[in-house]
Amino acid sequence: MTTFRDFYNGLRKLEIDPSQPVIAHASLSAFGDVHGGAETMLGALLGAYHTLIMPAFTYKTMLIPETGPENNACNYGSGKDSNRMAEFFHPDMPADRLMGVVAETLRTRAGARRSAHPILSFAGINADQILEAQTLEEPLASIGALHAAQGWVLLLGVDHTVNTSIHYAERLAGRKQFIRWALTSKGIVECPGFPGCSSGFQAITTRLGNVTRLVQIGPAVIQAVPIIDLIETVQHWIEEDQQALLCARQDCERCNAVREALPVR
Repeated sequence: MTTFRDFYNGLRKLEIDPSQPVIAHASLSAFGDVHGGAETMLGALLGAYHTLIMPAFTYKTMLIPETGPENNACNYGSGKDSNRMAEFFHPDMPADRLMGVVAETLRTRAGARRSAHPILSFAGINADQILEAQTLEEPLASIGALHAAQGWVLLLGVDHTVNTSIHYAERLAGRKQFIRWALTSKGIVECPGFPGCSSGFQAITTRLGNVTRLVQIGPAVIQAVPIIDLIETVQHWIEEDQQALLCARQDCERCNAVREALPVR
């Protein structure tokens, strides 16, 4: 059984300055039987680091319109059934299950705050300035604030395919972004800056070997990467190879849209 002490001691072995902000992505189940569940993992994270954020995305708010801009990786007019199931965004809306139980536990933690984006919100503790950097037009600006503060990316039992910070680096490198629409109390809101597919992101692993710190906790591994090194590595790779980190699925609408937007050489 994995305990609070196991998590806390493992996090301290990463030798990250506790004052540096951290964005975490976590799979509780990857660590097997955890005594105390998500509260244990979250408690260890908050014990090890002063400032913590996690994605608290809410995909249930999304709508598919009848028409929209071209090359937007959106099957317009296909949302007849899903649109009826869409939910209005509100600050207390649970994070999508894909974010994991630890992210939802952080969102509901006493003292936690959440940014206001109707699809791509973040939750955090002692992270007001980072959360407030986000806008509707720049949904990944909180990652930019973390980058400016020389923060870290933690992957707890997960890989880079869930690493939101890579999307920020894609944007800096000029990669095509998308538009999505969300249901809010003020009506349907257009949400620009929506990122692409992350299925190919694990390919970055070999390029981060010199800066990645690893610690084994029970059956799973925690990876820690300085966000400055992550952003620089991803940005430079995409600038060198504009198809870097795109997935290989032939039916991936977003990766295909990115390829179609590339200049002809």
